Amino acid sequence: MIARGKWPYIILVALVLLGATALRIADPFFMQALRLIAFDSYQRLAPQSYDPELPVRIVDVDEASLKRIGQWPWARTTVADLLQNLFAAGAVTVAFDVLFTEPDQTSPEQVIKRLTPEEAALLAPTIAGRKSHDEIMAEIVGAAPTVLATVLNDNQASVPLPPKAGFAVAGDDPSPFVPGFTGRSNNLPVLEQAASGIGAVNWIPDRDQVVRRLPLIFRDGENWAPTLAMETLRVAQGASTYILKSSNASGETSFGAATGLNNIKVGGIEIPTNPDGALLLQFRPSNPAAFIPAWSVLSGDFDPNEVAGKIILVGSSAAGLNDLQATPLDAALPGVEIQAQALEHLISGRSLVRPDYTVALEILFVLVIGTVLAVILPRISAGASALLGALVIAGVFLCGWLCYRYAGFLLDPTYPALAVFALVGAATLYIYRSVEQQRAEVRRAFGHYVSPAVVDELIANPDRLELGGEVRELTLLFCDVRNFTSISEKMTAHELTQFINGLLSPLSEIILKHRGTIDKYMGDAIMAFWNAPLEDPGHARNASLAALEMSAKMVDLNREWRSQAEAEGKTYQPVGIGIGINSGNCCVGNLGSTVRFDYSAIGDDVNLASRVEGLSKVYGMTIVIGESTFAGVSEPALELDLIRVKGRSQPTRLYTLQAALAATGEQVSRLVPEHQAMLAAYRSCDWDGALAAIARCREAGIAALEKFYALYESRIAIWRENPPPPDWDGAFTALEK
Repeated sequence: MIARGKWPYIILVALVLLGATALRIADPFFMQALRLIAFDSYQRLAPQSYDPELPVRIVDVDEASLKRIGQWPWARTTVADLLQNLFAAGAVTVAFDVLFTEPDQTSPEQVIKRLTPEEAALLAPTIAGRKSHDEIMAEIVGAAPTVLATVLNDNQASVPLPPKAGFAVAGDDPSPFVPGFTGRSNNLPVLEQAASGIGAVNWIPDRDQVVRRLPLIFRDGENWAPTLAMETLRVAQGASTYILKSSNASGETSFGAATGLNNIKVGGIEIPTNPDGALLLQFRPSNPAAFIPAWSVLSGDFDPNEVAGKIILVGSSAAGLNDLQATPLDAALPGVEIQAQALEHLISGRSLVRPDYTVALEILFVLVIGTVLAVILPRISAGASALLGALVIAGVFLCGWLCYRYAGFLLDPTYPALAVFALVGAATLYIYRSVEQQRAEVRRAFGHYVSPAVVDELIANPDRLELGGEVRELTLLFCDVRNFTSISEKMTAHELTQFINGLLSPLSEIILKHRGTIDKYMGDAIMAFWNAPLEDPGHARNASLAALEMSAKMVDLNREWRSQAEAEGKTYQPVGIGIGINSGNCCVGNLGSTVRFDYSAIGDDVNLASRVEGLSKVYGMTIVIGESTFAGVSEPALELDLIRVKGRSQPTRLYTLQAALAATGEQVSRLVPEHQAMLAAYRSCDWDGALAAIARCREAGIAALEKFYALYESRIAIWRENPPPPDWDGAFTALEK
């Protein structure tokens, strides 16, 4: 459809694909937002399910616990009792998603500070030698695997504490890729020193403040700092070291480039991560079965089986404690539950993955599918293009969904969908513009030569049009006005113009009606052909039908012109036409010079058609057709002659259509056998037999054949005087052109 202007189309497609690639590499905020909307939709459609077999539970400082125990912060002795009860029930590890940054204000040494000197002096002997509540809690913390929380920040005044675990890096230094801080909020030193681990509870939400991933590792100044869930997993396993595996480590392929972290190993568990060390979370709906109210643990009114062998996270779902975060599934999910779900991911090995090569994969997909679409789109309609584009976009989303649903693989469907939409839109607009230009070209080139129906067919199927020139079998028609010179001499220039237009217009309409192409007008003559520019299997028959209708039209025109002449008191001279038709292989296409050219046909069979038209006057026939045309018509025809024309060694038979004889069926039936007998006698040099047959033919009473039989009588007279050679084939050599 656009083959003649393919380079602009190729450039357009290339620009769209390059623009799509640049857009993905730049990754502006709206692309990120669309991608996150798609990923969130996946999670809402198929969230993770709760697995009660996973050994993770939450002790919740909920509203009921606050109502029973009192407002937070609770006394450290109460927290110590909570710890004791949990470990007594068989908890493997307890991690706090709360910080203990200030001394317990209910501890005696803190209470005495708020008393008057006199009151303090009276109370001092009583509390002397007693441990503070913080020390009491520290003893419990130090006696069992306990993890405390910390919040990393950029407060450089804070004093960093040495990490509780060792860190080994395999591969490139991942520090540039990992989120870093210069300070942190510390717990009381007595508690941190006693704790088995310390984990960060920082969130790094996306632009829309939704938490979708959890960093497993941070930079804390010069040290590494694990997240709370990660540190809890380490302590629960009794591991002492983290192994950070990054690009160019053994077994990791990155072609020499530093691409950040690949995975983190702690104990017997290895966790794939993003380059920045983050874990992509596949959230599940909040499930009450994962929660144990803190008040029930303190009162002993809980099921020990829900604690035994479990990792316990202590946090709060109470709105007043401001630890609620937005996730793809919840507008306000307790931070401790996010840590718990992350811990479930770490233990089960299930998580969402989006490797660093995914972007390249998405770009490659767009380039490949874009190229395929660019090849297909010009070959189909606009409606089919839109449908194909919609199907590809739907397929992209389906592919993304299946990758998420069955592999936990996050493949962005929005970028390919936008790229496909842009490509289909741009290509469709360009193709539409090209089609409109082609339609205008076709109408401009053929509007005056072929019928509107043929023009519409050319527009609908432009690939069927070959303008450059080709050899094709055509049926050619030449039509000329009889005695035009004598007619035109009696007319003024204006009258002659009106006459020519009044004659050629209806005859041309008949040609176009029968799917003919008007090649040219030559004064009073018309040249037309069939089977180009569109193929017409019935070209010979259509040309013959057009000739018959043209002949009939002349009767109507003569009647009209006679009436007009009589009304004006003028003598009317009847107007007749001669039509010659021949079929054969010709060269057809745009012929001419670089300055001016026309859609025309040339060839030996064109010349023969012109000569056949000239012979129609000799025979006195309105219509004469060649032998090859006769083979393609179904209308009855009468053989006229076997002639040899200049430039051709083989003779050709000429016919006239019986319908052009203005005879009845009975007349034709009576004529045909006698006519055939006449031709047979003539070609066998039986002159007497031929003349006798002519006499019998005249008895049929067909006036249109009178001049034809007179021609044969004159030929016979000549042959009697100058007999043909013994090897004569019956052909007459035509000298007329």
